[in-house]
Order: sequence, then structure tokens, then C-alpha cells
Amino acid sequence: MAATVAPRPLPARRRRGGLFGWLIQLFVFALVGGAAALLYFTWDLPSPDIATTTTRRPAVTLLAQDGKPLAHQGDLYGEAVRLKDLPTYVPAALMAVEDRRFRSHPGIDPFGLIRALYANLTAGEVVQGGSTLTQQLAKNLFLTPERNIRRKVQEALLALWLERRFSKDQLLEIYLNRVYLGAGAYGVDAAARLFFGVPARRVAVWQAALLAGLPKAPSRFNPRASPDLAVARAAEVLDAMVETGAITPAERDVELGRMRLPPPSVGQAGWFADWALADLPRLFPGNADLTLRATLEPRLQTVVEAKLEALLAGPGLRAGVTQGAVVILDAASGAVRAMAGGRDYRDSQFNRAVHARRQPGSAFKPLVFLAAIEKGATLDEMVADGPLTLGGWSPGNGHWKPRGEITLEDALAYSVNTAAVRVLQRAGGPRPVIALARRLGMTGDLPNNASIALGTGEVTLLELTAAYGAIANGGQRIMPYAIERADAGPQRLDVPRTLPLRAAAQDDVADLRQMLEAVVTRGTGRAAALPGRLVAGKTGTTQDFRDAWFIAFTGGSVIGIWLGNDDGRPMEEVSGGSLPARLFRAIAEAAPP
Repeated sequence: MAATVAPRPLPARRRRGGLFGWLIQLFVFALVGGAAALLYFTWDLPSPDIATTTTRRPAVTLLAQDGKPLAHQGDLYGEAVRLKDLPTYVPAALMAVEDRRFRSHPGIDPFGLIRALYANLTAGEVVQGGSTLTQQLAKNLFLTPERNIRRKVQEALLALWLERRFSKDQLLEIYLNRVYLGAGAYGVDAAARLFFGVPARRVAVWQAALLAGLPKAPSRFNPRASPDLAVARAAEVLDAMVETGAITPAERDVELGRMRLPPPSVGQAGWFADWALADLPRLFPGNADLTLRATLEPRLQTVVEAKLEALLAGPGLRAGVTQGAVVILDAASGAVRAMAGGRDYRDSQFNRAVHARRQPGSAFKPLVFLAAIEKGATLDEMVADGPLTLGGWSPGNGHWKPRGEITLEDALAYSVNTAAVRVLQRAGGPRPVIALARRLGMTGDLPNNASIALGTGEVTLLELTAAYGAIANGGQRIMPYAIERADAGPQRLDVPRTLPLRAAAQDDVADLRQMLEAVVTRGTGRAAALPGRLVAGKTGTTQDFRDAWFIAFTGGSVIGIWLGNDDGRPMEEVSGGSLPARLFRAIAEAAPP
């Protein structure tokens, strides 16, 4: 049997050479892999040079007639602030709640990452973020909001670059001037002016805490959106400032007691603001920042909101009324002084004053009578009020007991349907009435048949109220408008506007005004009468009490009111002469002189 020969061990030199070769290969592969990874993470990195530049949408600020803010669109930036000009507690509040090791870390904070990871694992959900202020700045300046590993690596790389490029104070200044703080405000100065009405250099400690709490969730925590959440978040920041020694516990308690957010200047004016700002690109082309002075009167708006809510919460609730809309116009010009497009803007932004097209019922009859007056009819002219049948259609008269013949004035005052159809015939049929409605600015569908005399067309409250404005001002058609003045910085801009235009003869509308006064003094609108004041208007009620209207003018104002339900559900015998007329009186009595 042959002997087995053991293999000879490799020389030490050859073993070391093989190991070195493997290390070389490993190094090469690591180098190539690292280069590939670096290329993957950096190939679409934006240029860091944009850190000190600003791109923004033009800002539009809408002010009420008294100069108080109503709404804002676009990106709002305040003055560029310097750290030395701010109270020390402004950056202290930010660092206390967002990045307590900001002054010591190089842009990335491993301790903060570990702390956040532990807190999240303990809570079983994400309750803390590990990003430093520098990382947040890098994300806000350069990156998209998407969250993935690649973006986090890019965020870290850019944070390291920022720390090498800028000092800590410069980074804080960039952050404080660029961070989004909700409601369109970028930077602490814009937010301080928007939320508190003061520049950033004059904010109190509690205000600084509120601002510092916004970057976490600006849309959720800003006081315009959620005042209660904003205050609660500010209290958390004050606690954090105590923990970091920025303020004492006693100072925190004082600031908690001082924390008061100013109430919004006009509660439900969102419908008006939406309407006023809807057509800006056409009215004011270009990219300039705009400051717009609106026609809305805050005190009058407050009265409208309060009276509408009181009615809907009281007698309206018992009568099955869930919605309402009110418009107040200046009869001479068409300026909208107040607008409520519904009961609560937070629940529904649909503007029932502007966009809801409903049947006006008898509130449309004044146009029928005016068309007849234009054809020679007079107030004391007699018209039959008995039953009437046209092509198989027989309009009803409700509770009215026929008298045989009544004057045109009584026919409108008591809203007698059969008499109104006969007045339509006296006017020459539906076509002259439709033509008159168009001259007065009404654009909705109007039936080309006798039912138009009973208001079976479709109108908006704003259109119908403007048509009554022409009756109030002597026959001049007015187009409702919301903007009185526009400024782009120091430059005053022209405000496009349709001026009043003759739509009916002054003598004709004077006769109609007398008829409408009779509606309030002795007809269906008696509930709207105001002692010592002239009121002229008309009630309107649609089939099954689905809509109730009252449009009237007193002094130089026209007030239009609609009550009903969005789904067309009938109300419980709510006519135009009941709750709408009572609401008119309540508003007119409480309206500022």
C-alpha cells in the first residue's frame, strides 16, 4: 500500500500576498461601490447656491373697508430679520423645541437620532424626528417633501455643506427668514405680522413660543386654522424653554397667563373673500404683490352673521330651516357691504349668495310689474284677481279671497298670483320681462311662458338683490363688486369696474317703488316694517315652502335674504313674509348707521 504524502504548507510570503490581493480587491470594490452610491445620492442634488435666494408666488392681501385683514393668497414674506435685532428668546424658543444641540453639532446630531429612535420605539409610533435645524433647512431650501432613504441621505449631505458654508448665526437667520409657518406666511416676521399684528422684533415670549411651535405642522398648528391647537403647542414650547433654561418656571406661568389670540376681524367673511379674489388674474394680470381694499364693512358683516345664526338656531331650527344667505349692497354703486353665503363657512365653503340658483317665487314679480309699467300700466289700474286658466295651467292664489278686481298696487302688495299673470299679459308676455331681467343683470334660465310671472326661473341672491338696487336708485343697473382700491407696492392700480348704466326710466321705477312700499306697509312684507324709516321690498315663497326670500331697500342699502335647505327639503310653512322679513328687520335695526 502506497504511503500518503501530506501537502506542503504554502510559504508565508505567498499567504501574505494572497491576503493582500484580496484586500486590494475589496478596497477596489468598496471604492467603486462608494462612488456608485455617492453618484446615486448626489446626481440630482440642487445647487447649494439657492440657499440665499427666494422664489415665491405673488402675495395678495385683502383688507376690509376699515383696513383690517380679511384674507391672504400667495406667499407672504415680511422684512428680512437679523439675529441681533430679535429678542434672544425667539431663537431660544426655536432651539428648545426643535434642536437643543444646534450650537454644538456639525449639522447631523447622532445623539438626537438615538433619542428620537428610542422615543419612537417606546411610544410605538413616530413621536419625534431626529432632524437638526440644519437638516430641516436643507430640506426646505433644496428638496421635495417626499420621505425616503435617498432624500434623507441628500438632506444630511446638504446639511453638512451648509454647516461648512455658513456660521451658526447665519443658519439661524436663514431658517427664521425662510421657514414656512402656515397661512401663506414664510419667516417669523411675516407670521408675527399676520398672526399678532406686530413685527418679529416686538413679539412677546409667548408669541415667540407659538411661532417656534409651528414648523412641526404649520397647516395644523397655525392660529388661523386651529387657535386651540396653536395655544396648546405654544405651551409645550414654553415647557421646553424652561427645560433648557431659556426662561424660568415663574416666567413660563406668567406667559401662559398672557397668552391670548386676537379674534378674527370678520368671522364668516370667507365667502366674500373667495368671491372677491376669484377673478384676480383677469383683473390684475402680472406677478406683482397686491394689497386690495375691499368694500366689506366689518361691523355690518358682524351684524349679518350674528342675526342669521340667531334666527337659524332659534325659530329656524323649529321650522326646519338649515341654511340661509344674506347680501347687503350699496344701491347707488353695487358695492357689497356684507355677505353671508351660508350658516358656517368652516362647514361649507359653497357660497349660496353667489352660486346657488333657486326659484325666486314672488320676489321676481316686481320685474313683471315694471315691464307692464313700461308698457303704460299705472298703479291704480285695475286687474282681475279671480281664477285663471292658460293652456290647462291654473295658477293658485293661496289664501287670497278674490275681490273681482284690484289695483296693480294691491296686486303686488298682496302678491296675488292670478293678477300677476294678467299683469304679465299686460306687459306683452314673458319676452319683455326676460329682456328687462337681462338689462338688470340677471343671467339665469328664465322660462318663456306665463309661469315666469310666479318666479319659476332660476336666479342667484346676488343677482336678484342687484336688480332691486336698480329699483332703489332710480333705474340704474348696478353690477356688484368687491374691490374698491388696488395697490402694487407704491403704485396705485386701476380697478376694472362696470359703472351704473341706465336700464329703466326713472319715472317707471318710482311707480314700482311706491308699490314695493305698499308691500311693507300693508301687504305680505309687514313683518319687515321699521318705525320711522321707509322700507320697500318684496317677499317670495316657492312651492311647498322650499325657498323663502325677502329683498328690500332702506336708506341707501339693499338687503337680500334667502332661507331654505340645500337639498330642497320643504320648510314648515316658512314664507318670505315670515322669517326672512323678520331677519331683514333684525339686521336693519342693528346695522351701524
